[in-house]
Amino acid sequence: MENHILGFHHVTAIANNAQRNFDFYTHVLGLRLVKKTVNFDDPSTYHLYYGNEEGTPGTILTFFPWEGIGPGKNGVGMATEIGYSVPRDSLDNWAGRLREFGVSIDEPAERFGERCLPFVDPDGLSLSFVVSKTTDDRPAWETADVKQDIATRGLRSVTLTLQKIDRTAKVLTDIFGYSLLAQEGNRYRFMTDAIPNASIVDLLEEPKGQLGRNAAGTNHHIAFRVANEAVQMEYHETILRKGFQITPKINRDYFFSLYFREPGGVLFEIATDNPGFTVDEPLEKLGESLRLPGQHEALRTNLESTLPALK
Repeated sequence: MENHILGFHHVTAIANNAQRNFDFYTHVLGLRLVKKTVNFDDPSTYHLYYGNEEGTPGTILTFFPWEGIGPGKNGVGMATEIGYSVPRDSLDNWAGRLREFGVSIDEPAERFGERCLPFVDPDGLSLSFVVSKTTDDRPAWETADVKQDIATRGLRSVTLTLQKIDRTAKVLTDIFGYSLLAQEGNRYRFMTDAIPNASIVDLLEEPKGQLGRNAAGTNHHIAFRVANEAVQMEYHETILRKGFQITPKINRDYFFSLYFREPGGVLFEIATDNPGFTVDEPLEKLGESLRLPGQHEALRTNLESTLPALK
């Protein structure tokens, strides 16, 4: 299955305040900050990566914390919810922990036979903890307060909200190798058998839905995973043949990227596993210091004095 889309590589969202974002994801949710760098296109803001110990593809949630950007609004043409896989029997513990920190949560629900706990982060980003029907044996990052019995295993699902799902569904099935698994009302679940986790895409069809606005508390793009650059460029040619505009290969230091916008309006990325997050700092030191791409290294002194200090 190496030459297939291997589920998600990462999801990238927008935040309003770097310190608050860091506190929530590392302290409340117990994720590891695996990389502290900058937005390659706007180095005046951080790009923060959270995941498991190694930042394994499929565990990674990243943020552009544009200070003071203000709240966004979910709507059609956007990725509107991120599902995290958590251990069986952990939802009650998570509900208690989230309430302890004043996090807004919804009542537990069930989707396609899986229990989930929806909640929002401090910027209003929609998340859910999901108890998978299948075994998720990915190693979790453990903190003093978030132990293995509840710690997140990584991404489980992403929901895209669309006015019509047909053309987006064809991208998933005809290009990415996904299949329609099931339908519940206006929610259609697609999945690939190329990997057992971090692979579910739910398409939520809302014909009368309103367009959203990208700012804090919304998702910026969804990155799908491939094993290497050779596979990535095969997808580049396939996507071009299907009539989509797609970027050239871009070096993001920790992976190589292609970007295109699917027909429903969501920005998709195809990202490689290589070279990974230990390319510029050792495993035990991941996320501890500011890492800059070569083109911005000359800005280091200025950036270290102007970027918010993360405590």
